[in-house]
Amino acid sequence: MAMEFLKKFFCSTGSKTAAKERLQIVLIHDRADISPEMLDNLRQDMIAVITRYMDIDTSRIEMDFDRADRSVAFVANIPVIRIKRGVAPVRDGDRA
Repeated sequence: MAMEFLKKFFCSTGSKTAAKERLQIVLIHDRADISPEMLDNLRQDMIAVITRYMDIDTSRIEMDFDRADRSVAFVANIPVIRIKRGVAPVRDGDRA
């Protein structure tokens, strides 16, 4: 995921639109105060939790921050292959 962030940031299309998008990405990450490493850790944690309940296509997961007006939203697109049935819930004592 960090590589995708860097590719977006350093992509050399030369257009005004691309420059604007790069600036928005930087501002979003600054406003959210999250580093690419922290975003990658968040991604791994979310995958670990979601895979307890679903089979997902980890090669097509997209996670990032999006800006709407003055707020920042964490957006995740996680392709679900199938829902696992009969998964036992985690109890507070079972969590690490």
